[in-house]
This record gives sequence, structure tokens and C-alpha cells, in this order.
Amino acid sequence: MHTEDTEEFLLPRSRLANERLHALIPGGAHTYAKGDDQYPEDLAPVISHGRGAHVWDIDGNRYIEYGSGLRSVSLGHAHPRVIEAVRRELDRGSNFVRPSFLEVEAAERFLATVPTAEMVKFAKNGSDATTAAVRLARAATGRPRVALCADHPFFSVDDWFIGTTPMSAGIPAATNELTVAFPYGDLAATEELLTRYQDEVACLILEPATHTEPPPGYLAGLRELADRHGCVLIFDEMITGFRWSEAGAQGLYGVVPDLSTFGKALGNGFAVSALAGRRDLMERGGLRHSGDRVFLLSTTHGAETHSLAAAMAVQTTYVEEGVTARLHSLGERLAAGVREAAAGMGVGDHVVVRGRASNLVFATLDEHLRPSQEYRTLFLRRLLAGGVLAPSFVVSSALDDADIDHTVDVVAQACAVYRKALDAGDPIPWLAGRPVKPVFRRLA
Repeated sequence: MHTEDTEEFLLPRSRLANERLHALIPGGAHTYAKGDDQYPEDLAPVISHGRGAHVWDIDGNRYIEYGSGLRSVSLGHAHPRVIEAVRRELDRGSNFVRPSFLEVEAAERFLATVPTAEMVKFAKNGSDATTAAVRLARAATGRPRVALCADHPFFSVDDWFIGTTPMSAGIPAATNELTVAFPYGDLAATEELLTRYQDEVACLILEPATHTEPPPGYLAGLRELADRHGCVLIFDEMITGFRWSEAGAQGLYGVVPDLSTFGKALGNGFAVSALAGRRDLMERGGLRHSGDRVFLLSTTHGAETHSLAAAMAVQTTYVEEGVTARLHSLGERLAAGVREAAAGMGVGDHVVVRGRASNLVFATLDEHLRPSQEYRTLFLRRLLAGGVLAPSFVVSSALDDADIDHTVDVVAQACAVYRKALDAGDPIPWLAGRPVKPVFRRLA
């Protein structure tokens, strides 16, 4: 390691805590994307607490945090309006043997926020919501196959999706055969797929937008394809919900799916997700029809009162305070600063910021402009040493201009080291350990 380029930055308490986590919890975390394999060796901070855009680790270090809670904490940690709403419910009980009146209010608020949907059902996580959407589509169409977008990284922990990843151990091949894939932005390829499996595809499921804007006419074209081939169009709005607009990407682009799923930002860190959509489809999971019953969503904790109160407070805050616009403004400032810093250090082609301003990610490319886990490790190590915890550059509305300015300064310092590694043609001496690893891989 080139010690002249790196201040000694150690996390002894976090390192010991990570050992305890691995001894008790498979993978050392409850979400693979939070695993210590995603961070430089011995530099995976274990968090003590957070407030606003900052978190503190158990070693006493403070960080500016990006991608908070895997994009779920978009208002910042312990947001006053959300916490106040939650506290009001805590003394009133959280779960009952019958629906609480809060479930009526939360559903009305959600459907007023996402007016393209006619009914909604709440759950605790995104996987349950997307799997319920797939099950409903299969029931409504009588078809077995699921067509998912191959270019989107995650839909569910359930077999219909995980079987398509390198971590498919434990999933029968027969299940895998029922999931097919289509490329984002390519209507011709999608139509070819639907024609090849004529009358077999129950649904098209995709994130309506990600790191790139949908090509002109693409989402409307998918809508037309789904209608023509008799399949259900499902938008996974876990990320785009609220970050693109309060009503998600469907509200921004004006294309209405049959079903859509929301989560992440919906609860600002509290566990709540939603399946929403057309009444005639959603009602198949209800009691007011004469057809076969669909086991849509039935979760003991799905309507926990304080989580629904959190969701209502989030929606109110977004609308009243113009949060989506603020996320875009902060992201634009950050993206411009990072690009300027990278270019100034001669690595503008190697440290690349991508995505909508409210949902920025970065790529770390090697001397041949190929994605590199080694260079990502070098970059993350320098960011951590500078007090920036950034597996992505996804902003929260709690950031201020000083946070952005400090982040850009730290990025510039990281890019100076990045340039040295590129000149040397080898980042390994700057890693101080093994490189970070992709989440989806076959072997541990």
C-alpha cells in the first residue's frame, strides 16, 4: 500500500462487530447489498445512528451518507414529520385482530398520490409486492410465463426472479424455465419474445426507468404490446416511486401500467410497500367477485399502524415541501461537481456518474474503460477516509450545499489517487486487501 497517498484509516470496533455479525447472521447482514464484501477489506463501518444526511459508526466516525437505507431514506434519517406521525401511533397499538381505520386513510392517501391506480394493498417489503403482482397476472391470464426486463438488477427474493441470477442454488430448473427475459428499450425484441411464446406470457415486468431515460415512445409501445398480446404490464416503482415524481415514473411519463409496486422511499426507512393497480385485477384478490380466489397478499404485519402513518407523512412531506424537485436539484449539483473533479484530475473517462439526478450511481473504469471492482475498491476506500459513505451517489433531501461541497472535495482527492493507479497500470497497491465483490455471484 502506498502510505504516502492514504491517511491511516482504521475501524477496529466495526471490524470486530462484523466478525460477530458473520458468526450469528448468514452473510453478516440482512440484505446482501449491505454486506461487508461490498466495501474495502476491514473498512465496512457498522452504524451506530443517523440524523439527516449523516450517520455515525461505532468507532465514532461521522459520514455524509448516500444511498441511505438502499434508497429508502429519501428524507434523511429521523425526519421530524415522519417520526412525529409514528410516535402518535405507538401509544395507540400497532396491530389488531381487525383492520384499523388508519388503513382506510392510508389507502385513500396513497391512491390520491398515485391516481393512475384504483386499489392498493400494503405489505412490508418489495419482494412480496412484486411476487403478488406476478401471481395476480398469472391468475388473470391463465398463463404460466413471466417476462422480466433483463437489464434491471433486482425484482424479488422469490424463485421466479432469483432463479435467473448466478445465485440460483436451491431453485428447481422447472421454475427457472417459466421466466424469460427481454431487453430494455427494444420493442422489436420484446414483440419477438411475445410471439415466440404466444399466449404463454402472463406479464411484462420492468422498472419503467433506471440509470437511463426510457427511449421516446418506449413505455407507450410496451403498453400497446401488452394489450395486443393479452398480458399484464407491471411497473416495479420501488426506486422510481417518489424519486421520479410523487406518482412514480408512471406519473412522470404518463403511461399507465395494469399493476405497479412501490416501496423504499414510501416509508422513509419504515417497513412498508404497496401493490397498486386496476380494480378488476386487484379485486381478484378480494371478496367481491365470483371467480377463483387469488391469494394476493396476506401479511400479519402488512398494515402495522406506525408504518402506514410513516407512509402518509412521507407523502404529505413530498407534496408540501417539493421534495422530488429538491432531490433533482441536489443531484444535479453533486453530479456536476463530481464530473468537474474527475475531469480536473484527469480521470473524467474513468469515474463516471450516471442516472437521473435523483438516483445517481457511479461507475469505476480501468485503463481500458472496463468496469473494475479493483478501482471501485480504491475509490470507496478514499471516500470512506474522507468521511463519505457512498456505495452510490443517490441523494436524500437532508443534504445541504456544504455536504455536497465536502463530497466533491473528497472525490477530487480520491481521483488524484485514481490517476496515480492508472498511470501505474495497477490499482492493487492502493487496495490494502481484497477487492469488493458483486452481490450476485455463484461462489462466496
